[in-house]
Amino acid sequence: MASGFFAILDDIGALMDDVAVASKVATGKTAGILGDDLAVNAEKATGFLSSRELPVLWAITKGSLLNKAIIIPIALLLNIFLPIAIKIILVLGGFYLAYEGVEKIIDFLFHRAKKGQEVIAEKEKNNNNAEKAKIKAAISTDFILSIEIVIIALGTVLDKSMAIQIITVIVVATLATIGVYGIVALIVRMDDAGYKLIKHTNNKGLLSKLGILLVKALPVIIKILSVVGTIALILVSGGIFIHYVDYFHHLFPGIPPVVKEILFGLLAGLIAVAVITGGKKLTALVKRP
Repeated sequence: MASGFFAILDDIGALMDDVAVASKVATGKTAGILGDDLAVNAEKATGFLSSRELPVLWAITKGSLLNKAIIIPIALLLNIFLPIAIKIILVLGGFYLAYEGVEKIIDFLFHRAKKGQEVIAEKEKNNNNAEKAKIKAAISTDFILSIEIVIIALGTVLDKSMAIQIITVIVVATLATIGVYGIVALIVRMDDAGYKLIKHTNNKGLLSKLGILLVKALPVIIKILSVVGTIALILVSGGIFIHYVDYFHHLFPGIPPVVKEILFGLLAGLIAVAVITGGKKLTALVKRP
């Protein structure tokens, strides 16, 4: 009986070793998408009052965990019974990410200056709705990015047993959520940490200078992350089309992959913007009395 118990422990130890190796490989494969995930979500989790930053971030984190709790079992089942569905979901997600990225670019390039009355009205509206809207948008974007993280992680262990597949995907998904949103939390609290350093040192000495640097650096970092996040949306969407659609994968072999990803991402985003804008106008015409 004792020997059977130790045999079970030995099997568990071997399984954990295999999971550790598989998780390391899967994490390496998903490193690029995790960097994009960080850039996108850091930009989406900022722009709130200091007292609301962590509650908002926690709400997005819970949404991200729920996303992965939904995606993982569905991805495992689809991989067994209907693998083509995974590609279809990824391509649709690629259009969504491309739409978000291109819409930001269009808004930046062509938005019109607003009059004072419009700004006041918009501010009052944003005070009531911006937080919920931004959380919802962040969770929606996280859903698409989470699909790709799960699919990539699953793809590295397809030759392993079902137990290793399940545990590896769960480990990678959990580490991705904790890692990404943990770093985002550090970023959005930079200015508070800097302010406390300044106050603690009475604005004197090396620590005070570090505090001033943290306070001044945050707006710059947020602007950089906003740009990087938009580029990341385009790259990730373009990468989905290139890596998961064979026709696009073999198209224009002489063009560097990064350039192809940007081009496909921009093209998909323009198509998505045109379709959605046209749909909104058509709906408005139908509803007009």
